[in-house]
Amino acid sequence: MQEKATIFKKPSKKHQPKGLSILYEDRDIIVVDKISGLLTMGTEREKENTAYFLLNEYVKKGNERSKNRIFIVHRLDRDASGILVFAKNEYSKRFLQDNWQDFSKKYVAVVQGSMQEKEGEISSYLFENNAYRVYSVNDPDRGKYSVTGYKVVKESEQYSLLEINLFTGRKHQIRVHLAETGHPIIGDKLYGNGEKGIKRLALHSFSLTIVHPETNKEMSFETGIPLYFKTLLKTKD
Repeated sequence: MQEKATIFKKPSKKHQPKGLSILYEDRDIIVVDKISGLLTMGTEREKENTAYFLLNEYVKKGNERSKNRIFIVHRLDRDASGILVFAKNEYSKRFLQDNWQDFSKKYVAVVQGSMQEKEGEISSYLFENNAYRVYSVNDPDRGKYSVTGYKVVKESEQYSLLEINLFTGRKHQIRVHLAETGHPIIGDKLYGNGEKGIKRLALHSFSLTIVHPETNKEMSFETGIPLYFKTLLKTKD
């Protein structure tokens, strides 16, 4: 008989970790909505202003001796926003990572210009060079096979709003694939055109479906499309 997951009461707004909105929490996992500009995990330069650090502090409830901690399952780029899931124990982390490729991960993005094909898939072998820049290569022995599905949801004279299905989860995959089609994501300083007046990277993880590591039940989480994305396309829908 499967044990039922214990659902935690959603914390009040003032107790939510800064830059994170808790969407769901139980004794095995915690699912959050991350703002743009917040790292998933620490770097040599930044240790504390990260989702990982803030959530570790949150689960300790102010008790430095607490053995409660979280485990990183996947990452979002610092300048992207949206849904992140963390594990609360080693077993849940391994389960989620082992099954990650089978889960549904959907994003929305605003890109430059109008896509000629309104729906399709982009596939390539992605390679990261010594400067930490990712690009497509023809050699399957050098790069990792990557597939990104997309569909145009709305268009304006300048931009297109895309719904993206991430079939593989490589570093910077969505950003590189769209840039290499000639339609970089708005606000992408690394792979884009560097437009002036853009506030942030227009990439947001809005939907995630996983299987719970303890109950084996499918769970889906969704957020809305950021208002800024709608503003870029001058639509209120």
